[in-house]
Amino acid sequence: MEVKKINFVAIIPVVIAILAGLFAGYLVRKYIAEARIQSAEKEAEKIKEDARREAESVKKEMVLEAKEEAHKLKEEADRENQARRSELQKLENRLMKREENLDKKSENLEVKESELKKQETRLEEKEDELDEKIKKQTEKLEQIAGMNQPEAREYLLQQMEEELELEFSRKIKEKEAELREESGKKAREIISTAIQRYAADHVAETTVSVVNLPNDEMKGRIIGREGRNIRTLESLTGIDLIIDDTPEAVVISGFDPMRREVARIALEKLIEDGRIHPARIEEMVEKAEEELENHIREIGEELTFDTGVHGLHKEVVKYLGRLKFRTSYGQNVLQHSKEVAHLSAIMAAELGADVNVAKRAGLLHDLGKAIDHEVEGPHIDIGVDLARKYGESEKVLHGIEAHHGDVEFQSVEAVLVAAADAISAARPGARKETLESYIKRLEELEDLGKSFDGVNNAYAIQAGREIRVIVESDKINDSQASKISRDLSKKIEDNLDYPGQIKVVVIRESRNVEYAK
Repeated sequence: MEVKKINFVAIIPVVIAILAGLFAGYLVRKYIAEARIQSAEKEAEKIKEDARREAESVKKEMVLEAKEEAHKLKEEADRENQARRSELQKLENRLMKREENLDKKSENLEVKESELKKQETRLEEKEDELDEKIKKQTEKLEQIAGMNQPEAREYLLQQMEEELELEFSRKIKEKEAELREESGKKAREIISTAIQRYAADHVAETTVSVVNLPNDEMKGRIIGREGRNIRTLESLTGIDLIIDDTPEAVVISGFDPMRREVARIALEKLIEDGRIHPARIEEMVEKAEEELENHIREIGEELTFDTGVHGLHKEVVKYLGRLKFRTSYGQNVLQHSKEVAHLSAIMAAELGADVNVAKRAGLLHDLGKAIDHEVEGPHIDIGVDLARKYGESEKVLHGIEAHHGDVEFQSVEAVLVAAADAISAARPGARKETLESYIKRLEELEDLGKSFDGVNNAYAIQAGREIRVIVESDKINDSQASKISRDLSKKIEDNLDYPGQIKVVVIRESRNVEYAK
């Protein structure tokens, strides 16, 4: 294949023509651009000139506005300055007036101060004169009274002390009356509630028992040949058999209820058996004693069940059973102890105290009376020793020990036991006493009332439950009368034995009598 050769000579003119065209276009575009630039520069110069002229115009306007604003500000500042100068002028005028007023006041104060100094001088002179007069009057009073100032002061203090003591006694009486009224009201409510909830019948115990016989022929068999049967029975039991004209009955008399009960049981067994002779009598008495011991234990167990007091020692239960055959002023001690236990428990429940302690102490308070005829000493000490021996608590022991007020009360339960004991003993029909002991107690009560100085007379009334003491009004004042009432009540508590409580009334009366003639 044949390769064609390129003709470079023919191409060169074409290339030169192209290059020339391009150069000519470049020159044209350059000319056009320079023309545009010149036109733009002219336009820019024109704009700059316009802007300069406009800026100068704006500047002139702003300068004018600024001058106007400055003028306004100046005028406003002038007005404010004028107002301030006016205000300052007013303040200055007021200050000048105040200064003038202060000057006038200062002058007045100086005048008043001068007058006060003169008055002080005159007062000092008058005080000196008064002191001198008081001194002379005091000396004159001392001469008239016959005592100096310390003595007069002591006398006045003594008078004031007496007046204060009288006023203090009056206040004490008023407070005591208020407290007595309130406490009495509350106590009556509690006691009435307790008595209402537990009201037991009381029948005075006697010192005799009656045994019914099948026929009057039995009386001869009881007496026996030459009275040997009745003598044997009386010697073994320690009681008296009264066989009189009472049909089909034998009276057993004795102050020991247990012995009397043994004799009654033995005699009933002999009558039932029909064989009555000394040996049989001795045998029946032994059986009666054994039967009575069992009966006593059953009574004690029944008592603890009825009162709800449990955990007692068996010996204590037996001693409680023996109280059925013990009396005090005709009152059965077993029933009395049972009632005291119930009353103590009810009152303890009302007051929020320990019900179990109050009930237990109330039941055991007269425990010593079960063996006080066998052991020497007061029944309180005997009862405390027995209770301590058989493991009772200290609170129960204190309730037993304090139920007659022999020791100071240390617990509410002890106070309740003492109150229940007094209620049970003092209620109508609970106790009785002989005429001789009754009259003796009234006489002792009146003698205690008459033992105080200034007492005119004393009278025991209300069956010995109240004593009225009449004092001499010219010797005893109100405070002393109040003191006598307290001392007498304390003296009665320390020296007399009595059921319940005794009201002490001290009467001071002043009478002024004149006659018109």
